[in-house]
Amino acid sequence: MSTPRRVVALVDGQVQGVGYRWFVREAASARGLTGSATNLPDGRVEVVLEGPDDDVRAVLAELSGPRAPGSVTAVEHRDEDAEGVPDFTVG
Repeated sequence: MSTPRRVVALVDGQVQGVGYRWFVREAASARGLTGSATNLPDGRVEVVLEGPDDDVRAVLAELSGPRAPGSVTAVEHRDEDAEGVPDFTVG
């Protein structure tokens, strides 16, 4: 079994009030990933994804893909040490 990857992404654009966090939760859950999607006070959404590298990369690509609700203008992400998050939460 490979070491899980953890990525924290900051999604910019019109991504609050359009169902974006629920879209991320669905995409992550479909691939068995854990983490979270949280609205930030500055209008961005912070997305945390944890799981196998291939699945994390696939969901990262979906964050600004054609199915993403709203209007994504930028996605910045960084790798962090995996924390073993047990599920996916929306905040």
